[in-house]
Amino acid sequence: MKFLTKLSLLGIVLLTLAACSGEKNEKKEVSSQFQVPVEYYKLDNGLKVILSQDKTSPTAIVAVYYNIGFRIEPKERTGFAHLFEHMMFQGSNNLGKLEFIKLIQQNGGVLNGSTRFDFTNYFEIVPSHKLETMLWAEADRMRGLDITQDNLTNQQGVVKNEVKVNVLNQPYGGFPWLDMPQYANTNWYNAHNFYGDLEDLDAANLEDVASFFKTYYSPNNAAISVVGDFEMGETKAWIEKYFGNIPAADLPPQPDISEPKQLEEKEFVKDDPLANKPAIALAYHMPERNTPEYYAMGLLDQILVQGDNSLLAQKLENEKGYTSNVGGGINYLGNMFNYKGPMLWMYNLTYDSETSKEDILVAVDEVMEELKTTLSQDMIDQAIVKIRSQLYDNIGGTFGLGRADLLCSFALFDDNPERINSLEDEFKKITPETIRQTIDDYLVKRNRTILTVNPLLANNEKTQ
Repeated sequence: MKFLTKLSLLGIVLLTLAACSGEKNEKKEVSSQFQVPVEYYKLDNGLKVILSQDKTSPTAIVAVYYNIGFRIEPKERTGFAHLFEHMMFQGSNNLGKLEFIKLIQQNGGVLNGSTRFDFTNYFEIVPSHKLETMLWAEADRMRGLDITQDNLTNQQGVVKNEVKVNVLNQPYGGFPWLDMPQYANTNWYNAHNFYGDLEDLDAANLEDVASFFKTYYSPNNAAISVVGDFEMGETKAWIEKYFGNIPAADLPPQPDISEPKQLEEKEFVKDDPLANKPAIALAYHMPERNTPEYYAMGLLDQILVQGDNSLLAQKLENEKGYTSNVGGGINYLGNMFNYKGPMLWMYNLTYDSETSKEDILVAVDEVMEELKTTLSQDMIDQAIVKIRSQLYDNIGGTFGLGRADLLCSFALFDDNPERINSLEDEFKKITPETIRQTIDDYLVKRNRTILTVNPLLANNEKTQ
């Protein structure tokens, strides 16, 4: 869905400053740490509720996250999780077709929804005095969706057109965010076409939709966060009133989404009839979430690809002149915190045909080898500063939307939204030795998948 407009960022991060005093002439140390207020509880039907109060702006965010994403959609129904995201805007018990959208917009708010690897989310940003209305509207569609053949047929067409516009008819369409998981992973749940094959989208029927809704859009498979200007007791009462009597569902066992260890390098080529330059993406399987190696990879991401001072940008752009657009990260559909299952660390770039893929790979390998000998605590400290800056921007940006995202994600995946307040400390625990070991274990050829784009358009132009 594409309803969100550009909003100004609000600085709503809370900083706690503590000065440590001692004997006379002893140097004072000052530390800073963001502290997000978090109140977390569950309703009797299993709905996870996270409240984070902030009165710096007269706005409120309601975010509802369902524990269903691309990974665990039914086999032979590729793209179904995404299709259902669209279905959620087609009407509910008390709101007709598209009336949910009109309700938010006519009350001065914005809204959106998206499908990710491990969740599907919906949110509204509204003037704070409209908070109760938004809670009622979200509960109304959680309680009962208007599932009709007309709505299903309409949204099948919308999603199919989205696939054609954003992937099939675009140069580099799906590269590498949609393509790479299909090449680098082996477990079907991690490796199928998340956007959906057109035949699978056509095959979805009303029985599928009704079953999907009853199973995955239940309160015991969801988390709701409210962020912004609200009264705590009043909001708790509203949540209990509107969500408390929605029945829980019998949830099926989660499928096995584990990914076997990669033992040798993989390499693939994708022909692109619309691309005018070759492109390359390199992906490495990530360590397990919340381990020291996971946080080390977060620091390595900052050191290697984030910003103009990153080592790969310095090598490939400034020193070699192979490209001008090195980019990448952990989780192309979000960030390194809002996913649960296996993940790839990835970077990609386009380059001129005069440059060879081998030239790029040699330069990349040079960076990886040099980093093990040049890595210093100062480099780590700079990476932590960059991570802290991104966290502050994320938590404070778009009226607190990034805060709502992390709170819901940590509630769904870890049953612990308080994790939002310990992230910086986890990065600070990582030593140079841990990072070097992570490079040796993960940033190696046997754990790497290479995907190149063959630009058929450029090749055709050369032969004319």
